[in-house]
Formats: sequence, structure tokens, C-alpha cells
Amino acid sequence: MKKFLIIGNVNAVSYKEVFPLIKDNKIWNGVTLFCGKMPYFKVDKDTDVSTGNHYYDEQGNLYKQVNSVCWFTNLGHKRRHEEIILYKKYNEEEYPKYDNYDAIEVSKVCDIPMDYEGIMGVPITFLDKYCPEQFEVLGITENADYLKPLYVDGCEKYDRPYINGKRMYSRILIKFKKYDN
Repeated sequence: MKKFLIIGNVNAVSYKEVFPLIKDNKIWNGVTLFCGKMPYFKVDKDTDVSTGNHYYDEQGNLYKQVNSVCWFTNLGHKRRHEEIILYKKYNEEEYPKYDNYDAIEVSKVCDIPMDYEGIMGVPITFLDKYCPEQFEVLGITENADYLKPLYVDGCEKYDRPYINGKRMYSRILIKFKKYDN
């Protein structure tokens, strides 16, 4: 496979053509913050600057920060293999189970419990810190056929996870690759 580095929309991770490549470790996030703030890029002088951060250099060139984008790549980088340092312990009150998936809700990547052996739903920002030696990516909660084994019987919807009937944001379902207590 050819090596590549692509700037793409952060929502591309949930596309049916893209996510399987992420799940299978064929593409991953490059070294940027997934929160969607990229560095400044030189743009045409007539670019709308009413929104977003921008500046002009000494020569009058316009630079604007591009939002909602990230790097996608298959190039190796050191950060991809740095394990996430975890400090929280699992408790039922803080990590509710989904109504429709056999997994718990983890609302922030920094709150992944270090002692939970089951499946966890994490925000897509997880991909910024994803270490393939530490976690296995099982899927994304968007009616994926490969997630059927995780469906809770009797539920009607499997588009996104639900907690007490309330629809949540899409989640990436993960589990520890190697579990050490």
C-alpha cells in the first residue's frame, strides 16, 4: 500500500468506507488534535475572515486556521504507540450501561477506567490517543452489522447508543487488548 497523508473532515471517521480501515489499523489519525483545530494555512486574500482565527504576515499574505479537519495517514509516528495513562477505577454509578449495546458509557477519553474488562463506548476523540497495543477497536455505533453480537435484545434502535431512553452521541466501542489488573 502506498504511504499517504491526507487532510480530511473529522466526521470522516464515521463514514462506512473509512471506519473499517481505521478499525483494521490500515489508516489512523496523524499527529494533530482531533478537536478539529489545525495549524494556519495560507489562503486567498479574498477568503472570508468573519469567522475563525486568522492573521496576515509581513508580506500581507493571509493565514487562516482551518476547523473540523484532521490528518489521516498510514505513516507511522511515535505518539500512536504511546499508551494512554489511566487513573480512574470502574464504578456502576459513573459508567452507566447502554440500553441497546452491551457496553458502558465513557464520556471522556481521560476517564477510561483502568480496571474494566468489558466493552466501553468512547468519544471519537479517542482516535487522537488510540494506541493499538493497548486497545482493540470493535466498531462505531452506527448500525454496523459487525456489532450485532453487542446488541441488547428487545431494543429497536442501534443507530447510536441510548442511556435510559436518551440518545447519545456516536461512540467508538473498544476493549483492552491485554487486560492487566
